[in-house]
Amino acid sequence: MKLADIETFVVGNPPPHFGGRYFVFVKLTTACGISGIGEAYCVPFSPHLVAKMIEDVFARYAEGRDPHDIETLWRRVYSSGFTQHSDLSLMGVLSALEMACWDIIGKAAGQPVYKLLGGQVHERLRAYTYIYPRPGDKTDVYHDPDLAAERSAEYLGLGFTALKFDPAGPYSAFDGRQLSLEALDLSERFANTLREAVGSRADLLFGTHGQMTAAGAIRLAKRLEAADPLWLEEPVPPDAPEEMAKVARATSIPIATGERLSTKYDFARLLDAGGAAILQMNLGRVGGLLEAKKIAGMAEVRHAQIAPHLYCGPVVGAANIQLATATPNFLILESIETWGGFHTDILKRPIRFEEGHVIPPTEPGLGVELNEDVARAHPYTGDMLHLEMTQHPVF
Repeated sequence: MKLADIETFVVGNPPPHFGGRYFVFVKLTTACGISGIGEAYCVPFSPHLVAKMIEDVFARYAEGRDPHDIETLWRRVYSSGFTQHSDLSLMGVLSALEMACWDIIGKAAGQPVYKLLGGQVHERLRAYTYIYPRPGDKTDVYHDPDLAAERSAEYLGLGFTALKFDPAGPYSAFDGRQLSLEALDLSERFANTLREAVGSRADLLFGTHGQMTAAGAIRLAKRLEAADPLWLEEPVPPDAPEEMAKVARATSIPIATGERLSTKYDFARLLDAGGAAILQMNLGRVGGLLEAKKIAGMAEVRHAQIAPHLYCGPVVGAANIQLATATPNFLILESIETWGGFHTDILKRPIRFEEGHVIPPTEPGLGVELNEDVARAHPYTGDMLHLEMTQHPVF
């Protein structure tokens, strides 16, 4: 079996843009006609350039190769250009290609990928969602704790038992910082209002995006502890695991992080520092499925758990499901609400969601197929990146 062809798709995600402004998908096809799909997460260049990057790496290291040889592909791409370092852009490209190879491998074997990663551990996967806005909202649900509490009742009605929110203010290219007293007050009020609304029926997941210094994060954590969140997410920027560890040692709230890390090497440093109890690798950035499985194994040794991150498209979501299904120390899976809207439209068969849980597929490979007609009908024509930070200091 040899990889013979590649096609990329840069797909605009229509309003309300939950999951990002666009998705970058790749389709690989073997000489014997088996195709597999992958997705790159948040590579910091124009998505059309990212598609060309994927095609370039495919031509150098994958074309004409056996898709089963994941370790060989991984080492060659990781070392490309005399790098051998955790380069987020290159790892996003590699993740998409590696994911597509696993889809092919599963289809060739007639098995879901999780059966080839150690077998099925979980029959269903507990899921959470952000508390998202709705058309007609009179205030901003991201900054109005009373509206967020009202919306939380709707999510509990759909079966969710965990909800995420991030009221701590903008995240800036100039972070970390100390949050203002106003932001601290709002964050504390958010957590307490939501806890009162959901009681013990749901876990609260307090999201941040590396806004704070360690000292600032500790100030926030002390205000949140009474609401007993399941986690405090990425409280400091991702480049200093020892600073994350300072926060972890100073609070009873578990620290979750990892969406902006890649490879076993980044996560080993985080675990060695004691920086997190919950690892949030994104399968479209971390280096692919096998790399994520290795990281989950390192976490298992340290009695840490995984909660695969998702703020992108459903192909990464499908890969997350495969990893989670085969991982003993899986905690919870990020969903984009119930996988409806465009996340259903872009697939030939939707991800199965029941009463707050994702049901692992039994189909071979990743268990999803890209609807290429829909993908081609929604090209991304903007010039903004998938996610962008505030470009000035925040005081």
